[in-house]
Amino acid sequence: MPFTYEFPHPAVATDIAVFTLIAGDLSLLLIKRGGPPFEGSWALPGGFLAPDEDLDSCAHRELKEETGVDAELLFHFANFSAPDRDPRQRVVSIAYLALLRFDLITLKAGSDAADARWFPLASLPNLAFDHREIVDVAVRTLRERLGDLAILFALLPQSFTLTAMQDAYDAVAGAPIDKRNFRKVVFDAGLVEDTGELSRGRHRPARLYRRKQPS
Repeated sequence: MPFTYEFPHPAVATDIAVFTLIAGDLSLLLIKRGGPPFEGSWALPGGFLAPDEDLDSCAHRELKEETGVDAELLFHFANFSAPDRDPRQRVVSIAYLALLRFDLITLKAGSDAADARWFPLASLPNLAFDHREIVDVAVRTLRERLGDLAILFALLPQSFTLTAMQDAYDAVAGAPIDKRNFRKVVFDAGLVEDTGELSRGRHRPARLYRRKQPS
């Protein structure tokens, strides 16, 4: 007979903060809860760890089940364990984040989610549980990692203008950076290479760049 500890076992869950750029705004993916507690409230996608899976698998599964989004890379950034964070029982949440291109995502609410929708970070609704705290920590983590400009490539198409890259930086940082300084940092870091092509559209053509692959 398996040994069972008398010490109480908290439940373990994952919550996922997925960000994208929509019309220049950093936006967050939220689901509308289809059941109690907080039924009808908006929340981060996520759910409980199954007995036969690891945390990374749980995060990928819950995100896919609740939103239809299949994120290739999810990054763990924090844990949340306040005793009263969930009214049902003691729940420890392992939080992940991802940056994804908006044009590659098709949302499809499922599982126990009544809806899935993008919200600009500047105008989020009231969130269930402690999810506002989780979002704040996720944003702070993103901004701390902006020293590595390579994280911006997850938000950009394969070829892009330097203006588009700076717009992505400004959206994540929450404030504009000087254009000349930004371009100097990009070129000094050797992150991009010229495609030899120009952008097309209503605005004046601009050089297109792509991520420079390591040699």
